[in-house]
Amino acid sequence: MKEFSLKLLFIFIACMMQQSVFTAVAQEQGLRGAIKPLDTADSTKSGTAGSVLDRNNSSPPLTGERHPQYRLCKNDVIAVTFTFAPEFDQTVTIQPDGFIELTGLPDIHVEGVTVAELRQAIRQAYTPILHDPEITITLKDYDRPSFIASGQVMHPGKFELRSDITVTEAVAIAGGFTEQAKHSQVVLFRRISAQIVEAHVLDIKFLLQSRNLNEDMHMQVGDLIFVPQNRISKIRKYLPMSNLSAYVSPSQF
Repeated sequence: MKEFSLKLLFIFIACMMQQSVFTAVAQEQGLRGAIKPLDTADSTKSGTAGSVLDRNNSSPPLTGERHPQYRLCKNDVIAVTFTFAPEFDQTVTIQPDGFIELTGLPDIHVEGVTVAELRQAIRQAYTPILHDPEITITLKDYDRPSFIASGQVMHPGKFELRSDITVTEAVAIAGGFTEQAKHSQVVLFRRISAQIVEAHVLDIKFLLQSRNLNEDMHMQVGDLIFVPQNRISKIRKYLPMSNLSAYVSPSQF
């Protein structure tokens, strides 16, 4: 009788342990089922807060216009061509106030617009006169990127900036230094805004003698190079030429 009671006790304990295991497994499976939809739903949507891209800390897409089109400026010359009405063809120059004059139309303000925007504006303006006009706009002349070289250079003036060049190369384009040039204090003026202009002084003589042009600045559109006059040339007219070499040596400057 005693042995029978022990067997019943063992059977009861085994049943309770099996039930606890089943309950734990069921709770774990239920928890996994509750979490899984949230993970898979978010990971399939690219660009959302829970997406794979965001979890990898990827950069957001760049905004703004990466390749901006040219916008018309004063003194630009444009040719307007009508495919089926050549009698309206004309070439006009943008006036200082930003307007152009077209045949049969009031003045149109075009400064600051792109060629595509101008084509659409002219097409709409001519619609009351011409039925569905087909127009081609060609930019004939425009203000090209340039820089200015002044002071003691052989050919001072305005030069086109067609490629990436340095100050030393810009001086060479302007014909090089004159005999009165102060090579050690070439000034580069660069406009930062309408009210602010930066001034950088470069010792071109040292750069060339050291054969190291790493500090030679690169030119930007609108830059102004000024080469000052050296001291010897300033006082030369006040000294007798026969005694001039006894006082100073041109190599000092």
